[in-house]
Amino acid sequence: QVQLAESGGGLVQPGGSLELSCAASGDMRNLNNMGWYRQGPGMVRELVAQISRTGSIRYADFVQGRFTISRDSAKNTMALQMTNLKIEDTDVYYCSAVIDYSLEYWGQGTQVTVSS
Repeated sequence: QVQLAESGGGLVQPGGSLELSCAASGDMRNLNNMGWYRQGPGMVRELVAQISRTGSIRYADFVQGRFTISRDSAKNTMALQMTNLKIEDTDVYYCSAVIDYSLEYWGQGTQVTVSS
């Protein structure tokens, strides 16, 4: 089994920055894609950014140019650098991981609040 733990969320003013991190533990053999998703109350969970084991990256349009995803495969960690944050970025952000291209795991989420 794989466990994921997010951290780094908090309160920030519009235009500010945060860095989220995700640490994976457990049986991490064959860990492939990792990604960040967000989900607000009553909303579907949507992709923010995704990164493969080899470093291929995909961003959602609403964060393009503002967020940067990265991972350290040796340490089984992943980060999301968030800059120029907007009020509408407020949400719970979740770490995801896929094992063997089939098994999906999720963290419990970390709250990001952008407010003046």
